[in-house]
Amino acid sequence: MDAFTLEERRPLYPAIEPFAREHIRTPDGHEIYVEQSGNPDGYPILFVHGGPGGGTSPMQRRFFDPARYRIILFDQRGCGRSRPHASLENNTTWHLVADMELIREKFAIKRWALFGGSWGSTLALLYAETHPDRVTHLVLRGIFLMRQRELDWFYGYGTRAIFPEAWERFSALIPDDEQDDIIAAYHRRLTDPDYSGQRLMAAKEWSLWEASSVTLIPDEGQQRLSVDPEFALAFARIEAHYFVHKGFLETDNQILRDADRLAHVPTTIVQGRYDAICPPVSAFELAQAMPWATLKVVPAAGHSAFEPGIRHELIKATDNLILP
Repeated sequence: MDAFTLEERRPLYPAIEPFAREHIRTPDGHEIYVEQSGNPDGYPILFVHGGPGGGTSPMQRRFFDPARYRIILFDQRGCGRSRPHASLENNTTWHLVADMELIREKFAIKRWALFGGSWGSTLALLYAETHPDRVTHLVLRGIFLMRQRELDWFYGYGTRAIFPEAWERFSALIPDDEQDDIIAAYHRRLTDPDYSGQRLMAAKEWSLWEASSVTLIPDEGQQRLSVDPEFALAFARIEAHYFVHKGFLETDNQILRDADRLAHVPTTIVQGRYDAICPPVSAFELAQAMPWATLKVVPAAGHSAFEPGIRHELIKATDNLILP
């Protein structure tokens, strides 16, 4: 039986325009793009995008009731409309956590809700564990805990078994003697001046590999967007930079280790059953570490937030938050 037989799938809210846009300068030379939409007097909720390096899009405003929420989107360092573009300098997880605090302080927000998927779930959790008194709710999707086993799954022997033709194209750029660490091999081509002639090609292939496996049903539009040079350069360079450095975490299991700091934070976890990028085991283990959380596994869905079942559960979660 279709899980939504008795409950109509919720559509995205209508398209809206921001009521404010600006760049916030950091102390170390970055300019972070931030926009606000919805109700200026509504409850503040921060959208934390994926990647790292994915940037935001207008559709992401539409997961939230604009009459109820003050919707805040920001482009993380080096991507989207933040400047400088594709920069890796002063670009770590902890810089991003500090940027989120900078935004909160700039807007004089005492506490807010966080909404993040994939890498956005990683960053939202790390921010919340660092500043647990600032977060009232978490809505998370496609859980990624920045562990080696998850990187091994996506860049090793997991996803490639499901999408062998996409993997063959992705791995073909790398010589046989570098195939044992494909993240490091791509990182060299994306950052080392000796490989500057291959940089854009490597960026497109890195980005296309993820776009080829992001949805349960192939999304050709997503794949076309992924190879746009401006998007691909930022996405690939930043993602490879973070993955080579293991997310700049203290330990492989840091997020689960510190999950008890969030025992007071109502949390909803939405996970596609057939997510080939972030398989459900991570969501399951997070829910075990956070027994107060609600885990929603969507039966016929992959990784993307815009797949119908996942979209439904995310909007249902934001609609149903019990706000202070």
